[in-house]
Amino acid sequence: MGERRKRPAQKLPFRTYGHRRRRVRRRSVGLAVGILAAVLVTSWATGRIGDTIHSIAGASPAIEALDPSAFSPGACVALAPTAGNRHLTVFLDAGHGGLDPGAVGTTTSGATIYEAEETLPVELDAAAILRGHGFRVVVSRTTNRSVVRLSNVEVAGGELSLQGAHDDVAARDVCANLAHADVLVGIYFDSGASAQNAGSLTMYDTARPFASANGRLATLVQNDVLTAMNAQGWRIPNAGVVSDSNEGSSVTTTSTGALATGAASYNHVLLLGPGMAGYFSTPSQMPGALIEPLFITDPAEGSIAASGAGQTAIARGLATAIEQYFASPAPIANTQS
Repeated sequence: MGERRKRPAQKLPFRTYGHRRRRVRRRSVGLAVGILAAVLVTSWATGRIGDTIHSIAGASPAIEALDPSAFSPGACVALAPTAGNRHLTVFLDAGHGGLDPGAVGTTTSGATIYEAEETLPVELDAAAILRGHGFRVVVSRTTNRSVVRLSNVEVAGGELSLQGAHDDVAARDVCANLAHADVLVGIYFDSGASAQNAGSLTMYDTARPFASANGRLATLVQNDVLTAMNAQGWRIPNAGVVSDSNEGSSVTTTSTGALATGAASYNHVLLLGPGMAGYFSTPSQMPGALIEPLFITDPAEGSIAASGAGQTAIARGLATAIEQYFASPAPIANTQS
């Protein structure tokens, strides 16, 4: 999905979707070898579904930039169904992007990988599957750029400022709301202190009026993505479905000002959480979940995250979960909070 950029990890003032990294079950060496073998066997045979979307801007009437004045080029793009029409809209967010590379990991071959570069093809592949099943899909980004159209106040020293990091995540909710999405799914990868931290985890917010729908969606996403990955023989540990309560933003001790104060006390994942006076005024208006299916700091799982086979397996699991969510019971109506 483009040339790998060798660069140090960016040190943002706070983690951009307000989630502390956690340690999950450690993987055995034997299992890691088995995963690598499975990736090598399946990668060559797996077609990339989203490859045709890379030249997305202005490509056809079925592709629409929702508000080019507010978002970066190629960001907040609506994709019409390619077969049938269920009259349902799914919002998919490829985590991080542009000046925010997200977590940095290493594959078993020693290649450096960046979270922002691996979430994007998963998003595009899932979008292609869902469009083929009659869904309108709105994606947060189609290139490795920020979602928000950055101003000077949002960039400092070639990196996102505290304001920029906040605004770039908030812009994803703005896009989902603008699209009148029926459901939101964030696609991220995890990182850990040890190279053997591993496993898949899905979060949802319990404070929203549609909390029960959030929980149902998150459970489907976790189960179906794990099933799709482990059908390949990868045996990814199940870290479960968790509330985003107390998973709020981490702010450095040197950060000051109202935004930093708000970030320190906002005990939710910004992509999923409610509004908070003086800090966050554009929360999502639809049920949502955020999955971290792999640790890219575990070389075995990082190799899966960087492979076409891994990205397509995750995308297929996401598409299955979303279809199941809408199958029964009836979807929850959009609600402002």
